[in-house]
Amino acid sequence: MADYLVIVESPAKAKTIGKYLGKKYIVKASMGHVRDLPKSQMGVDVEKSFEPKYITIRGKGPVLKDLKTAAKKVKKIYLAADPDREGEAIAWHLAHSLDIDENSDCRVVFNEITKQAIKDAFKTPRPINMDLVDAQQARRILDRLVGYNISPLLWKKVKKGLSAGRVQSVAVKMIIEREKEIQSFVPEEYWSIPAQFSLEEESFEARFYGVDGKKQELTSESDVKQVLARLKEDLFSVTSVKKKERKRNPVTPFTTSSLQQEAARKLNFRAKKTMMIAQQLYEGIELDKKEGAVGLITYMRTDSTRISETAQEEAKQYIEQTYGEDYTRKEKRAVKKDKKAQDAHEAIRPTSVFKDPKTVKSFLARDQFRLYKLIWERMVASEMAPAIMDTMTVDIEQNGVQFRATGSKVKFAGFMKVYIEGNDDGKKEEDRLLPNLEEGQVVKKVEIEPNQHFTQPPPRYSEARLVKTMEELGIGRPSTYAPTLDTIQRRGYVALEDKRFVPTELGQIVLELIVEFFPEILDVEFTAKMENDLDSIEDGQQEWIRIIDGFYGEFEKRLSVAEEEMKEVEIKDEPAGEDCDKCGNEMVYKMGRYGKFMACSNFPDCRNTKAIVKDIGVKCPSCHEGNIVERKSKKRRIFYGCDRYPECEFLSWDKPIARPCPKCNSMLVEKKSKKGVHVECSSCDYKEESN
Repeated sequence: MADYLVIVESPAKAKTIGKYLGKKYIVKASMGHVRDLPKSQMGVDVEKSFEPKYITIRGKGPVLKDLKTAAKKVKKIYLAADPDREGEAIAWHLAHSLDIDENSDCRVVFNEITKQAIKDAFKTPRPINMDLVDAQQARRILDRLVGYNISPLLWKKVKKGLSAGRVQSVAVKMIIEREKEIQSFVPEEYWSIPAQFSLEEESFEARFYGVDGKKQELTSESDVKQVLARLKEDLFSVTSVKKKERKRNPVTPFTTSSLQQEAARKLNFRAKKTMMIAQQLYEGIELDKKEGAVGLITYMRTDSTRISETAQEEAKQYIEQTYGEDYTRKEKRAVKKDKKAQDAHEAIRPTSVFKDPKTVKSFLARDQFRLYKLIWERMVASEMAPAIMDTMTVDIEQNGVQFRATGSKVKFAGFMKVYIEGNDDGKKEEDRLLPNLEEGQVVKKVEIEPNQHFTQPPPRYSEARLVKTMEELGIGRPSTYAPTLDTIQRRGYVALEDKRFVPTELGQIVLELIVEFFPEILDVEFTAKMENDLDSIEDGQQEWIRIIDGFYGEFEKRLSVAEEEMKEVEIKDEPAGEDCDKCGNEMVYKMGRYGKFMACSNFPDCRNTKAIVKDIGVKCPSCHEGNIVERKSKKRRIFYGCDRYPECEFLSWDKPIARPCPKCNSMLVEKKSKKGVHVECSSCDYKEESN
């Protein structure tokens, strides 16, 4: 018979930990929270110091009954939920439900699910940390006060099913403001003059720098003509050659935010998917029958970049054995602690660098392997020596007109042998080699061809870019990024187009109302300050009731004004210009979760709906009768098909264009890549240069 009951959050974690602890321990899962505020009412008594009313979550009765039965059969109960605010709150709710003294040594925390980490954790149990619980409770109550007061107003004034929240509203505001920037953007003309030169049959590229020793911007074609008018010959002089050795340091191990960003860049993962797979890697993967399930990474909700000395030493051993002593880091890495970072536990890292990706690949699903490889490489690289680059800057001149060429090559790869951080424009880092040029040499012009450009508006937010900006502004915390992005899409306030956020009409309507009546909810500085206040509760510096009270006084006044003055917004159904093919009544445009769609005006008697399709002006290459239209899949991915579907089943993920291939007369399509958009044939090898 077992002596101890250990309660964790998930069955996967329970299975892994159970194997480590042995027969004296029963390990069961609570399946997350067992108590929460009720969904049907506010659940917060504002007259009694914001006292929360907790109830057993619907469907959790059998789970709680099973835990209570198991609790009666053991000497002691350990609560081993995740090592963060949410986990501490789950442990506290379990303590109340199972009559466990929260001041007893009942709480066990660990940052990684490995045999040694688990055994060490059970040697040092502690009481429940009420500062952590209060910080989580304050966030929950604060969000409930905002959501359950503003949401009914939106239902009454706009439409049912809407919601408002502190962090989600600011995120929507950022997306809408970016869209306004794009729409109001006025492009400005500028020019560049790239040039191709050669030295003894070896060619290289340079770009116009300036005139008579001063850097010059080219804003018009006349500027370009003035520069070119000074160039009379094909020969140019090398006037300056500067060679430098540059050291490049590795990036730090992953935080939650940087992992989500890099997984988006390199693996094309959404934030929600990244966190789901990271959870699997943390909770445990069955590697072999002897070792059993083992956690492959440390806890994935963190804003810290530090790693333990044990992990550093292990990484050093691995790097030395695999790459040689030259590749080990000689100086201790300085960890800059962000003021906003909670730094509760380590960065995201492999639990053991000796479990390298190749070793564990056969035990992992494809996406698990890809994410683990990314985490493993980033951590190992962070403990490696800096890369050393040889750089070269060359000035080339004729009649006062100066061109500049830059080149670099890797002298010593260092950490770059394992990992190079991605960038948002998708360009890969590569050597740019120049000939061995010296001052006084003469090089020959091969080609000088001016290019006209126009400045581009700021890009729409991708998930990764929005997470990064929220983190920089201090909005939200590691555990909130993915749920926030998910919520604003589910509510229909924004949609993803080409992996970029676009605000919907509904999102803009809701935001305008919140801006008018609850401006502090949308104030970035106010939201960031509130996050800092929640952190101060966790640190034991402030009382949670005082923080909530300070917010609610002004909020309650604004709520009263909004109840009286907020006008109803009627989202009128716009005629779609066609009749229903089922009942003959007029079709209208309606607003849904993912934007507009067509529906019969005779609803609810007729429930016919149709997606809005966009004719792209290309004849169907399959049936030659229909037209190609742009559609969206259930996952909101754009594809192209014939408007005669289902009679004609032509479809393409790539956008067809209205001219045939000059080589084989087949359909040409636009292909998207990280480098941009290019045109290629759907049948043969014909390809055109990128835009």
